[in-house]
Amino acid sequence: MLLLAFDTATPAVTAALHDGERVLAESTVIDARRHGELLVPAVDRVLTSAGRALADVTGIVVGVGPGPYTGLRVGLVTAASFGDALDVPVHGVCTLDGLAWAAGEAGIDGPFTVATDARRKEVYWACYDGPAVRVTEPAVNRAADLPQDVLALPAVGAGAALYPESFTDRRPEPAHQSAGSLAALAAHRLAAGEAFAAALPLYLRRPDAQVPAGYKAVLPT
Repeated sequence: MLLLAFDTATPAVTAALHDGERVLAESTVIDARRHGELLVPAVDRVLTSAGRALADVTGIVVGVGPGPYTGLRVGLVTAASFGDALDVPVHGVCTLDGLAWAAGEAGIDGPFTVATDARRKEVYWACYDGPAVRVTEPAVNRAADLPQDVLALPAVGAGAALYPESFTDRRPEPAHQSAGSLAALAAHRLAAGEAFAAALPLYLRRPDAQVPAGYKAVLPT
C-alpha cells in the first residue's frame, strides 16, 4: 500500500505519503490564496523525500471539506486527475475527520470539537467522541451561535483559535490540517473495511460568486 494524501480545504496546503503503517513524508505550507500553485510541488516534495515515484501510488486520499469553494476544488480536481491517470481508487475523507484524527495523535480523546475557519465570522465544525468517531454532521455557524454544551468541550483547529470568547477550552494542537493524519485515518479505515465518502466537495453553503440576474443588451436586435 502506498497512499498519496492531500487536502486544500483550509489554508494548509498539505500532502503526505503513507505506506499503511506510517507516514513516509509530509509537506505543509500555510497559504490561503495559493492552493493551485502549491499543491503539485508539495506532492513532488513528498515523493522525492520518500524516494518513491508517482507510479508507485496505490490510492489517493483527499480532503473533501467542508471548505471554501476555490481552495477545495483544487484538491478534488487534482485527486480525480491522479486517480484517473494512475487507475487507482480515490478515497474522500471529511477534512474535519482528519483534524480529529490528528487530535487523537496529540493525545486528545473524546468528546471534543473540531472547528476550522469558514470566514464571514463563521466556523465549520463537528463534534467527536474519539479520534475516529464523529457524532454530529459537519455544519457551518457563527461561533457564538453554537450550543453551549458544544462550546464547553475541548476544541481544536484554527476556527476555535479565532474565537476564544466562544471556545473556552481551546487546545493548541492540531491547529491546521495534516495530510499525514488524513492518510493515517484512511489507512485505519481501509484496514477496518470501512466505506469512504465520495470524492465530492462538501461546501455547506453557496459560493460568493453569483450569475447576474439580467444582462444589458449591447447589440442591436
